[in-house]
Parts: sequence; C-alpha cells; structure tokens
Amino acid sequence: MQFANQFSDFEIVSPLATQLSWTHFTELLPLKTQEARLYYAQDAAARGYGAKELRRQISRKAYERREIANTALSKQSAVPFSVFKDPYLLDIFGLKENYLEADLEKAILSDIEAFLLEFGHGFSFIERQKRMIIGGEDVVLDLLFYNRVLKRLVAVELKLGDFKASYKGQMELYLSWLDEYEREQGEEAPIGIILCASANRKKVEMLKMDKAGIAVAEYWTQLPPKAVFEQKIKEIMEEAQERLERRKSLPATWQKQIDYFWDEKDEEDF
Repeated sequence: MQFANQFSDFEIVSPLATQLSWTHFTELLPLKTQEARLYYAQDAAARGYGAKELRRQISRKAYERREIANTALSKQSAVPFSVFKDPYLLDIFGLKENYLEADLEKAILSDIEAFLLEFGHGFSFIERQKRMIIGGEDVVLDLLFYNRVLKRLVAVELKLGDFKASYKGQMELYLSWLDEYEREQGEEAPIGIILCASANRKKVEMLKMDKAGIAVAEYWTQLPPKAVFEQKIKEIMEEAQERLERRKSLPATWQKQIDYFWDEKDEEDF
C-alpha cells in the first residue's frame, strides 16, 4: 500500500521497476519526500548500484547535499542544475591530519572509482596536473574530467584551506584555455568546481561564481558521528534556505538588479 501511494505515476515507476529490485524500493519508502525518493531511485538505476549502496547513499544524505549545491545557482547560472553536491564526503580516503594537497590528489587518483561514486553520475577521468601554457607561462590544473551526460569538460581544483576570492580568476583562466584549446565540436562550454576544506558560501554568492561557470563546494575528509553529521547538514540546508528567502523578500525596485537563486525544479531533474 505504501508503494502504491508513493509511486503512483506509472510512467515513472515502469522503467524503474525493470532496473531496481523490491529491496531497493523498501529502502526508498521511509524517505519523507517524493523528490528524494525519485532522486535516489533514478540515481541507483542510472549508476547500477545495489540496495546496499543505495542505503549508503541515503545515509550519507546525497540528495540533501545536491540540493544544497543547487541553492547556489541563479537563473543566469552557466553551471547546470543538479550536477554537483555540497559538501563532498571524502572520508573514504582515510586521510590523516596535516595532509597536503598532493596527498589529497594522490588519494583521489589511487581510488578513482570511489571518488567518481561520490562525485556524481556520468563523470570520466581525463588527466591530472593538466599543463597549460598561457602567455609563455606554465599553469597547472589539478584534475580534469569529462561528463558524458553534459557533454562537456569539468575542471576540478583542490584547495586545502578556506575559499578565497582569487580562486575565481584562476578557474576562469583555466576554463577559457580549455574552451579555446580542448573543447571539441559538439561539446558544451567547460565548467569548473573548486573544492575547498571550507567554503564561505556568502562570499561565493556575492562573487556570482555560477554565472562564470564555476561551482564551489566544501569537502570533508572526516565524517562526524551520525547525529552530528545529520545536524550539520540540516543547519547548512536551513542557512541556504534563509539566503533564498532573503533575496526573494527584497523590494521590487531591487529585483532587476539581482539574480534570484534558481529554485524552480523541472520534473526531468529528479
């Protein structure tokens, strides 16, 4: 009866039923929202993971972290909706305190399958330490991926400390070079994501990073106890929602001068 009530749309359920087992669906039934259930169901079907991995994704709040990332995108965003998460959970690598950026990069490359499972659907690894010569000067991008679904290159920069405004110009330089020299016919413009140990989301908002095709997200190398983790995710989501509401409540005379966060969700995104 729960299944019939929660998955009443035959056009959605029919293709999922051929790819997911009843055990998958029993993991989905306790979820509170239809959006979350459909996200996890379609993600499991697209990526082909079993009920155990589905349970793990739910416990690690993959849907909530995707929604947090989405709140940073405005209607003018050059970053596609529902691609990234915030924060990313990199506890899978077992990094100890005082690790270096090179250690983080090495850990990702040593277990690229685990990273891609956390990173998202459709990503393929292309290159590490991508060398670019710009104006006679060598610059190096940490990691380069390609997304088969988006049909575009995705540049990734790893930063150990807090987010800095200067990172925007650095990533814009990388994206411009990739667009001119690496983008192939039929591909969309490259996008980038800056992964920081701590992301000042208000600063990112003011810099309008998404309009430049750049996302910013935190990464956590240590996962707190379950109760603490769930509380922290809840607080981040509430803070993001407050930012949305504040912008919506600005006087009408200001509305043409700002970008609204994109909270319109197309059914195809779920």
